[in-house]
Amino acid sequence: MPKSIIAIRSIFIISIIIIFYLSLLPSFEIPLFASFSFAVDKVIHFFLFFYISLLGLVSKFKCSSRTILICVFSFGLLIEIIHFYHPYRFFEIADLIANLFGILLASFLFKKKII
Repeated sequence: MPKSIIAIRSIFIISIIIIFYLSLLPSFEIPLFASFSFAVDKVIHFFLFFYISLLGLVSKFKCSSRTILICVFSFGLLIEIIHFYHPYRFFEIADLIANLFGILLASFLFKKKII
């Protein structure tokens, strides 16, 4: 396996771990995040899920692109389910929608070979 694929996969996994970790922290513990407006928060969700979807797609895992994208969406859903039970976080459908739009854009650009 080429070193570039190993590097991309490593970045993908590290990114997932960082996103998961930050999603478990109470938002007031991350002052920069706590100050974001509703719209800015959704834009961040969009770009984070665009980023991890694209990394997952270019990682060339031994599964279909659809499976990778379903796993990325499921990851976002898992985070939102955890937020439902988290005392300092909230489940938000708008977050899932922003995540989905980021995933769909990454999928579209990847399929069209634009990226």
